[in-house]
Amino acid sequence: MAIKSRCITSDGKRVMTTEELKQWLKKFDTDKDGRISKEELRQAIRATGGRFAMFKSRLGLRSADADRNGFIDEDELNNPVDFAQKHLGVKITHF
Repeated sequence: MAIKSRCITSDGKRVMTTEELKQWLKKFDTDKDGRISKEELRQAIRATGGRFAMFKSRLGLRSADADRNGFIDEDELNNPVDFAQKHLGVKITHF
């Protein structure tokens, strides 16, 4: 379940909107509870071909989980934008 985007920048980053990133992350909600767990985030990172998925999933959860309940909830799905840009090879646009 690779990240699909309209274009790729000269440095190899996929370009997508925040909404596209949110929809892509929701595909990894395998138990359909409306939240992204650390394991589900790990699977998303692996799908990008990313290395160090265990470390990055902990880092991503820490950066996105504002209420510290161990999940990225629906209202926190905007939070992984910085993480995606730094660690998933994604450039977020606002068009």
